[in-house]
Amino acid sequence: MNNWQPISRPLHGIADVAYIPAVASAPETVGFTEEETATTLCRAISGGTLVSALVTRAEWGAVKVMPYKAHLAIDFATSLFSLAAPWLFGFAKNEKARNTFLAMGLTGLVVGALSRPEEMDPDKVQKLQRRANNLPAL
Repeated sequence: MNNWQPISRPLHGIADVAYIPAVASAPETVGFTEEETATTLCRAISGGTLVSALVTRAEWGAVKVMPYKAHLAIDFATSLFSLAAPWLFGFAKNEKARNTFLAMGLTGLVVGALSRPEEMDPDKVQKLQRRANNLPAL
Protein backbone atom coordinates (compact mmCIF):
# COMPACT_ATOMS: atom_id res chain seq x y z
CA MET A 1 0.00 0.00 0.00
CA ASN A 2 1.23 3.48 -0.84
CA ASN A 3 1.24 5.51 2.36
CA TRP A 4 0.56 8.69 0.42
CA GLN A 5 -2.44 7.13 -1.37
CA PRO A 6 -4.75 5.94 1.42
CA ILE A 7 -7.96 5.82 -0.66
CA SER A 8 -8.70 2.28 -1.86
CA ARG A 9 -10.79 1.55 -4.94
CA PRO A 10 -13.92 0.68 -2.87
CA LEU A 11 -13.48 3.84 -0.80
CA HIS A 12 -13.17 5.88 -4.00
CA GLY A 13 -16.56 4.45 -5.00
CA ILE A 14 -18.03 5.72 -1.74
CA ALA A 15 -16.55 9.15 -2.48
CA ASP A 16 -18.25 9.07 -5.91
CA VAL A 17 -21.57 8.16 -4.28
CA ALA A 18 -21.28 11.27 -2.10
CA TYR A 19 -19.90 13.55 -4.85
CA ILE A 20 -22.60 12.84 -7.46
CA PRO A 21 -25.67 14.09 -5.53
CA ALA A 22 -23.67 16.89 -3.90
CA VAL A 23 -22.73 18.29 -7.31
CA ALA A 24 -26.21 17.73 -8.78
CA SER A 25 -27.88 19.59 -5.90
CA ALA A 26 -25.23 22.32 -5.49
CA PRO A 27 -27.18 25.05 -7.34
CA GLU A 28 -30.08 24.67 -4.90
CA THR A 29 -28.08 23.98 -1.74
CA VAL A 30 -25.51 26.74 -2.30
CA GLY A 31 -27.97 29.11 -3.95
CA PHE A 32 -26.98 29.93 -7.52
CA THR A 33 -29.87 28.55 -9.58
CA GLU A 34 -30.16 31.92 -11.34
CA GLU A 35 -26.80 31.11 -12.97
CA GLU A 36 -28.24 28.82 -15.67
CA THR A 37 -24.92 27.81 -17.22
CA ALA A 38 -23.40 26.83 -13.86
CA THR A 39 -26.58 24.95 -12.95
CA THR A 40 -26.53 23.04 -16.24
CA LEU A 41 -22.85 22.25 -15.84
CA CYS A 42 -23.47 20.87 -12.33
CA ARG A 43 -26.10 18.52 -13.74
CA ALA A 44 -23.83 17.50 -16.64
CA ILE A 45 -20.79 16.90 -14.42
CA SER A 46 -22.88 14.93 -11.95
CA GLY A 47 -24.45 12.85 -14.72
CA GLY A 48 -21.10 12.22 -16.38
CA THR A 49 -19.58 11.14 -13.09
CA LEU A 50 -22.52 8.79 -12.52
CA VAL A 51 -22.08 7.19 -15.95
CA SER A 52 -18.33 6.90 -15.41
CA ALA A 53 -18.90 5.22 -12.03
CA LEU A 54 -21.50 2.81 -13.41
CA VAL A 55 -19.24 1.55 -16.22
CA THR A 56 -16.04 1.31 -14.17
CA ARG A 57 -14.48 -2.09 -13.59
CA ALA A 58 -14.77 -1.83 -9.83
CA GLU A 59 -16.91 -3.13 -6.99
CA TRP A 60 -19.55 -0.46 -7.55
CA GLY A 61 -19.71 -0.65 -11.37
CA ALA A 62 -22.98 -1.91 -12.82
CA VAL A 63 -21.46 -2.63 -16.25
CA LYS A 64 -17.78 -3.26 -15.61
CA VAL A 65 -16.20 -2.26 -18.95
CA MET A 66 -13.93 0.71 -18.19
CA PRO A 67 -10.62 0.24 -16.36
CA TYR A 68 -10.39 1.98 -12.98
CA LYS A 69 -7.33 3.91 -14.19
CA ALA A 70 -9.45 5.36 -17.00
CA HIS A 71 -12.06 6.33 -14.39
CA LEU A 72 -9.34 8.17 -12.45
CA ALA A 73 -8.19 9.92 -15.64
CA ILE A 74 -11.75 11.08 -16.34
CA ASP A 75 -12.04 12.31 -12.74
CA PHE A 76 -8.81 14.27 -13.21
CA ALA A 77 -9.99 15.86 -16.48
CA THR A 78 -13.39 16.69 -14.96
CA SER A 79 -11.68 18.30 -11.98
CA LEU A 80 -9.50 20.50 -14.20
CA PHE A 81 -12.59 21.42 -16.23
CA SER A 82 -14.46 22.34 -13.01
CA LEU A 83 -11.60 24.62 -11.95
CA ALA A 84 -11.62 26.44 -15.29
CA ALA A 85 -15.39 26.47 -15.92
CA PRO A 86 -16.24 29.74 -14.11
CA TRP A 87 -13.92 31.66 -16.46
CA LEU A 88 -14.57 29.56 -19.57
CA PHE A 89 -18.34 30.02 -19.25
CA GLY A 90 -18.44 33.54 -17.82
CA PHE A 91 -19.83 33.05 -14.32
CA ALA A 92 -16.66 33.81 -12.34
CA LYS A 93 -18.25 36.97 -10.90
CA ASN A 94 -20.96 34.88 -9.24
CA GLU A 95 -19.12 34.11 -6.02
CA LYS A 96 -21.32 31.18 -4.98
CA ALA A 97 -21.12 29.44 -8.35
CA ARG A 98 -17.41 30.15 -8.82
CA ASN A 99 -16.46 28.92 -5.35
CA THR A 100 -18.60 25.81 -5.74
CA PHE A 101 -16.80 24.91 -8.95
CA LEU A 102 -13.43 25.57 -7.35
CA ALA A 103 -14.41 23.29 -4.46
CA MET A 104 -15.62 20.61 -6.88
CA GLY A 105 -12.37 20.74 -8.82
CA LEU A 106 -10.13 20.73 -5.77
CA THR A 107 -12.09 17.91 -4.17
CA GLY A 108 -11.76 15.83 -7.32
CA LEU A 109 -8.04 16.48 -7.61
CA VAL A 110 -7.36 15.62 -3.96
CA VAL A 111 -9.50 12.46 -3.98
CA GLY A 112 -7.96 11.38 -7.29
CA ALA A 113 -4.39 12.03 -6.15
CA LEU A 114 -4.98 10.11 -2.92
CA SER A 115 -6.66 7.14 -4.66
CA ARG A 116 -4.55 4.04 -5.31
CA PRO A 117 -4.74 3.23 -9.05
CA GLU A 118 -5.12 -0.53 -8.53
CA GLU A 119 -7.25 -2.37 -11.06
CA MET A 120 -9.72 -4.94 -9.79
CA ASP A 121 -8.56 -8.55 -10.12
CA PRO A 122 -10.19 -10.10 -13.24
CA ASP A 123 -11.19 -13.17 -11.19
CA LYS A 124 -13.07 -10.91 -8.78
CA VAL A 125 -14.83 -9.23 -11.72
CA GLN A 126 -15.98 -12.62 -13.02
CA LYS A 127 -17.07 -13.72 -9.55
CA LEU A 128 -19.17 -10.57 -9.11
CA GLN A 129 -20.67 -11.00 -12.57
CA ARG A 130 -21.65 -14.63 -11.82
CA ARG A 131 -23.25 -13.51 -8.56
CA ALA A 132 -25.18 -10.77 -10.37
CA ASN A 133 -26.36 -13.21 -13.04
CA ASN A 134 -27.77 -15.50 -10.34
CA LEU A 135 -29.94 -12.76 -8.85
CA PRO A 136 -33.65 -12.92 -9.68
CA ALA A 137 -34.85 -10.63 -12.46
CA LEU A 138 -36.70 -7.48 -11.43
